[in-house]
Amino acid sequence: MMFKIALRNIFRRKRRSIITMLTMFVGFVLAAISIGWSDGTYNNIIDSFTRNRLGHIQIHSQGYLDKPSLYKNIENYDSLRNVIADIAGVEFTTPRLFASGLASLNDKSAGVRIIGVDPEIESRATHLDRKVAEGRYFSAQPSNKALLGRGLAKILKASVGDTIVIISQAADGSIANDLYAVFGIVESGDKMEDRASFYLHLEDAQQLLVLQNRIHEIAVICDNLADVPQTSAGIEEALNDSGLDVATWKEFAKSFYRAMRADKEGMWIMLVVILIMVAVGVLNTVLMSVLERTHEYGVLRALGTAPGQVFRLVIIEVLIIAVAGVIIGCGLSYLINDALSAHGVPLPETFTYGGVEFKRMYTEVNLRSFYIPALSVVVSAFLVSIFPAVKAARIPPAQAMRSV
Repeated sequence: MMFKIALRNIFRRKRRSIITMLTMFVGFVLAAISIGWSDGTYNNIIDSFTRNRLGHIQIHSQGYLDKPSLYKNIENYDSLRNVIADIAGVEFTTPRLFASGLASLNDKSAGVRIIGVDPEIESRATHLDRKVAEGRYFSAQPSNKALLGRGLAKILKASVGDTIVIISQAADGSIANDLYAVFGIVESGDKMEDRASFYLHLEDAQQLLVLQNRIHEIAVICDNLADVPQTSAGIEEALNDSGLDVATWKEFAKSFYRAMRADKEGMWIMLVVILIMVAVGVLNTVLMSVLERTHEYGVLRALGTAPGQVFRLVIIEVLIIAVAGVIIGCGLSYLINDALSAHGVPLPETFTYGGVEFKRMYTEVNLRSFYIPALSVVVSAFLVSIFPAVKAARIPPAQAMRSV
């Protein structure tokens, strides 16, 4: 009975009901797009950053992440890569070797980070070949050639074809030194990284550092960012008792993860602001409706309607309008989020984050971009309608019937 009366009251005052519903509808759509935009941007940046550089998961010798050392290396990495490749969710695995060194050219010198990579695997996994701005990428066979970061090339005043002297420490305790021809200049997008990056063919790096058939890291690229926790657990189970540490991007890229979390928190602040606006709008329209219907509520009370029934009547009316606004908002916000997730929004200028270039920003269509705004709008509508409902329930019948 209450539901039927509430429906009649809603349609009896169509203008007021439409204004209230539009307030909730706009709030829902803004909240849904904000969450979809935040999730899409968040996941796009993380996936691009990890997929194109560090990997989603990294495997090292025990303790390497806490205190990197030339001697904390991985043997028989090819067999390990084969085991990892069979785990569900793994798309690529790429071996890497690292060391510190000193690079010299004529009277210029600079500290470098030697990075040994398998050219073919690295190009498929992180597209390193696409980052070569000058010269050429590595050939499949080792040839004592190197790729320099753009910043390092500027420091050394090196060009393609120059010969660089590298000095480092070898694993057998000797001084590692060799000559490498500059084969290409790399622009990763991360200027700090490019100031020190000195890429070598993996076999050349192993020979330089006397680490034959050894590496420091296996980077794993997953099929999807969402699969990372499950895939990491599968790798840990497969490599149990191997003396190796398995870490996800949240562990080996902590500063990046904290930055992403801070960005995510900004979305919640925006959502709270939207909900406050919705709540104020609903409170205003419902309170005005109660004041306009003072005489009507007085008649209901005079006819024997209990205060609790009047209270429920006001609440039910608001909830019906809120649910209607949410249902309509779901349809529109889905269409908008779906379009933006497919085509994205072109940016006025390309920007770089963590060495990855972004030309478009995308939203994401997921359940949370609907159920969070839906619950938030309905709950906030319910809460702000309590005061007007209490006011309507407490109206003295005699006084209310004298009002016009």
